[in-house]
Amino acid sequence: MPVPIVHHPAYCADLPEGHRFPMDKFRAVAAQLTAEGLVAGGKFHRPRPAPFEWVALAHDPAYVDQVFSCSVPHAVAREIGFPMKEDIALRARCATGGSVLTGYLALEHGIACNTAGGSHHARWKHGAGFCVFNDVAVAIRVMQADGVIRRALVIDLDVHQGDGTADIFAGDSSVFTFSMHSEKNYPVRKVPSVLDIGLEDGVGDAAYLDRLRPALDTVLEAGPFDIVFYNAGVDPFAGDRLGRLSLTQEGLMARDKMVIETLRASGLPLAGVLGGGYSTDIEELADRHCNLHRAAAASFLADC
Repeated sequence: MPVPIVHHPAYCADLPEGHRFPMDKFRAVAAQLTAEGLVAGGKFHRPRPAPFEWVALAHDPAYVDQVFSCSVPHAVAREIGFPMKEDIALRARCATGGSVLTGYLALEHGIACNTAGGSHHARWKHGAGFCVFNDVAVAIRVMQADGVIRRALVIDLDVHQGDGTADIFAGDSSVFTFSMHSEKNYPVRKVPSVLDIGLEDGVGDAAYLDRLRPALDTVLEAGPFDIVFYNAGVDPFAGDRLGRLSLTQEGLMARDKMVIETLRASGLPLAGVLGGGYSTDIEELADRHCNLHRAAAASFLADC
């Protein structure tokens, strides 16, 4: 049985022509995974849109209401970077519901992946940086509220620091947040995670993996945890439009394998989310993102 993979057609919303967020990558990732035979029976696990009550566990209810009603103030919409219309709101709800479902599938099967998610700049008060709702934060809060987990670990390897996740879980010992990112990249003002590793510009495969390996041991020593959410952003890639690091495609795959194999060996259920990645070549970008699902599938099959 292939690794459980979550997808919803609404992950793709319409953006103005020339917008720098590569929205079509979500459709391309789903198509690539299907072509590679990584989807069970050719069918994805389909989430339901996250209801208000779920999202309000991790965000200011007043902001959640603004998104649901498409009445987000202009200044906030500008900080998010999206026109706040119905399909954008639905996309945010579906991606969030997708990460909730991914978390539950990970508890059931040991590992599962979303084809979206990782919107780690969305803070308690409102969204930012192409992130409307913090799907991982919502998923953790929903699972805690349901009583199926107590402590969670967030491993965020997007090239940008996970400031929104750090903001939502600040002072909460039930969630350990770890972010390894480009120090000089967005956001300018970082919000401290439990563990942050800021990398200098131009770091390549070997140096990156040398920093990551002991960091994984460090975060595991802070356990026990009931689940880990892994943000596998591919913007540390050397050719990414918004990255400042220099990983190769092979380096990204080695990173994903290291994280998945280390966490799986510890017995932790792992929920993978897509994270950031920016390119005008959608097929190339989708191929980068599919590394997460390929590495997850290899680990899953090895245990079957």
